[in-house]
Amino acid sequence: MQKFTVIAHRGASAYLPEHTLEAAALAHGMRADYIELDVVLTRDDVLIVLHDLYLDAITDVASRFHGRQRPDSHYYAIDFTLEEIRTLRVHERMTPDGRPALPDRFRSEQPIFRVATLQEMIHLIQGLKRSTGREAGIYLEPKSPGFHHKEGRDVVAAVLGELKDNGLSHRDDKVYLQSFDMAALQRARRELQTDLKLVQLIGENDWGESASDFNYLQTAEGLAEIAEFADGIGPGLPQIISPGADGTIRISSLVEAAHMQGLFVHA
Repeated sequence: MQKFTVIAHRGASAYLPEHTLEAAALAHGMRADYIELDVVLTRDDVLIVLHDLYLDAITDVASRFHGRQRPDSHYYAIDFTLEEIRTLRVHERMTPDGRPALPDRFRSEQPIFRVATLQEMIHLIQGLKRSTGREAGIYLEPKSPGFHHKEGRDVVAAVLGELKDNGLSHRDDKVYLQSFDMAALQRARRELQTDLKLVQLIGENDWGESASDFNYLQTAEGLAEIAEFADGIGPGLPQIISPGADGTIRISSLVEAAHMQGLFVHA
């Protein structure tokens, strides 16, 4: 039977609030091969684990720091110090109008979860390796390098620096670096000279996720260009499989085309 790599997206996020230390610990206990972490920078240049650039969808920032939002009504992590973010409490993801985005997930009337730093996550994962004898890898996405660049920050270099400080900078380390931003990954490999395994994420052009042309990246030419600097691709499942009109599952040619370029596929 083919072995699949299990990547715990934002930790065990179906069971506990995403990207918390608790969700990462549960994912490790459920024997995930890798724990996926999105990271952004705070105002005082600390890397924290957060899926969005802003805090309002998963914390009580609006009630604690009312008036600190930007014109788009979001409370951006980069506008807050770590000390301020430490005062926040994390809850399950909410919609802009205050309803649970995923109603069947974890509920608690008590504010018991907090935003974690990348350093805390690394300590947790390394500590669990020592105490259990089982290693879970780290699967990192520096969020929106283009946004951070406009703010005068280099989130990719910060992530690589923190990994290196923790002894995680070699190809055989159980670490992947992923991004939707093709230029950022190219720079990580060529200018910053990382030896880590790199994954080009593939989204949809209408997401506005980066300047990358995701339609082009799914072509033979695009995949060949990815193979010049990256080790694999991370497409969305609909880009690989889709239901046919007759109820069968249709499989695209993307996986086969990626494998022909020597790229692995982490959907």
